Amino acid sequence: MDELLSEKEQIEQIRDWWKENGTYVIAGIVIGVGGIFGFNQWKSSQIETRMAASTLFEAIAEEVAENRLEPAEALAADMYAEYSTSIYADQARLAMARLYMDQGRDEDAADTLRKLLSQGADADMQLIGRLRLAKILLYQGRPAEVLPLLDAHTDTGFAARYFEAIGDAHVALGDYDRAEAAYLAALSDPRASQLIDTALVQMKISDLPETPLESAGASDAGDPTADVGVEPTAGEGVEDVEDVEDVEGAEENTDADTGGDEEPVE
Repeated sequence: MDELLSEKEQIEQIRDWWKENGTYVIAGIVIGVGGIFGFNQWKSSQIETRMAASTLFEAIAEEVAENRLEPAEALAADMYAEYSTSIYADQARLAMARLYMDQGRDEDAADTLRKLLSQGADADMQLIGRLRLAKILLYQGRPAEVLPLLDAHTDTGFAARYFEAIGDAHVALGDYDRAEAAYLAALSDPRASQLIDTALVQMKISDLPETPLESAGASDAGDPTADVGVEPTAGEGVEDVEDVEDVEGAEENTDADTGGDEEPVE
């Protein structure tokens, strides 16, 4: 009997507890189920969005391949408006920049890549866009704009390509010492053979003009007074000395800028 009463008491206690807490238990179950359902809905929506963006990009790529500018621009505008934060928008800008270059509209290509750098969602796509913009600037004869664009981004997997472009910019600016240092840094990248034409870069180094310091050394070798300490007369040799000092300063700056061997990363 005591055991029966004990069971009844337990049942009464459970009933009392349920009266007090049942609403909270039910609410918790509803919230939990609703959260799972909401997450699944969100996940499904994300998949649908990616698929729609992917389909739109395929259409853009087809127009670009066929060199049809106007329909490609219309589709790209939809991409930028509807899927601006997706990687497909970044890829669309790269594709449109290529199409603009094929159409001889290099400034439109440059503007498209600048928007990729400022609005892009994917870091790797931005690195590609940065390099392509640098090549357009070199094509436009604006090498001074290339250096600030690339200099701070040489610690990436694109190091060899970046250093080659930096070297090209220094050549265009007439800074051959720094050009050589950049080309050598490109060749020192362990992945250089996969990323750049190493033979071409070697040729670029071989084709660099002699620096004033090298020219001065060659002149001294043929000057019988060079090794005997003959002082120049007034007005003679002053420009050569200044050239040498400028070159020595440039070499010191080169060492400081390049910081020795670059440590390659992806």
